[in-house]
Amino acid sequence: MTIHNLYIFSKNGVLLYYNEWNRLNKSGITKEEEAKLMYGMLFSIKSFVNKISPLDPKEGFLYYKTSKYSLHYFETPSGLKFVLNTDTASQNVRELLQQLYRQVYVEYVVKNPFCKLNEPIQSELFKSKVDELMKKSPIFLNRSL
Repeated sequence: MTIHNLYIFSKNGVLLYYNEWNRLNKSGITKEEEAKLMYGMLFSIKSFVNKISPLDPKEGFLYYKTSKYSLHYFETPSGLKFVLNTDTASQNVRELLQQLYRQVYVEYVVKNPFCKLNEPIQSELFKSKVDELMKKSPIFLNRSL
């Protein structure tokens, strides 16, 4: 199992944070362009899921899986969006995203008076805590080993 990359978007689609760990295939476009494409795709998928769901979609869109990777999605009640791309064998990713929100984002961004909400996260402590959480997760596998 492995984690490829993580996006955190604001309610309005601003890329607040991006990191990659075991991403072997690069897209060939800038990080900003890739983030815009990712957010647009998420917006479209969420809209599609909400329109075709036969039931009231309380959870809505959670993830999708291709033959090469899985995209896992977690949205907070305030509209903050977490996207984690992993290999297809990864499990319990939603729990990891919830843990990331509760234990890292809330603690090191929301409670930090120097961090401005809805602006890209510059805190080195936040970045190191994200990295620490991902690397200690059973999902993480360093392919360079």
